[in-house]
Amino acid sequence: MSHSSDVRIVDTADVSPSAAIGAGSSIWHLAQVREDAVLGENCVIGRGAYIGTGVVMGDNCKVQNYALVYEPAKLGDGVFIGPAVVLTNDTYPRAINPDGTLKSAHDWEPVGVTIERGASIGARATCVAPVTIGEWATVAAGAVVVKDVPAHALVAGVPARRIGWVGRSGHPLTERDGRWYCPVSDDSYEEVDGLLREVAP
Repeated sequence: MSHSSDVRIVDTADVSPSAAIGAGSSIWHLAQVREDAVLGENCVIGRGAYIGTGVVMGDNCKVQNYALVYEPAKLGDGVFIGPAVVLTNDTYPRAINPDGTLKSAHDWEPVGVTIERGASIGARATCVAPVTIGEWATVAAGAVVVKDVPAHALVAGVPARRIGWVGRSGHPLTERDGRWYCPVSDDSYEEVDGLLREVAP
């Protein structure tokens, strides 16, 4: 088991011996971390959360209670996964094959959700693989993401659509004089061809 000595795993958690858990991480009641999952440093896995086989997470990630992170998801540093979020992994889900036989692991190819650094997925949102959520983006609670989300985008709804931009603080950006500004940090951005990029003040 490649767990650092300062990892906290409560007795009721189910953590595979082949999972790698980074220093300072905590895994809470009834959470399950599957074989060959890799968690970075200072990650928090909430009650009842599921981390699938071979899922890779960066440092400082938070996975809240009862979230389901199915393999082969990849999470960058500082990703927030809200309560009861689902990251799917099956493009054409079926329990049975066309001939009526039960599908096995060999009858389908898992595809993953990629979430880049600092992004947040709100409570009960669903990300339908394969999609990529860009850096510092925010997916609103209850949204269903079926296409890629650009960096700094705020998306909401079913299916999720961009309704604004957010800064690294998570607060919505405000527009003035053709630029976007963070009300917390005063970082400034410009929108070019539907994408946001940071500019010098």
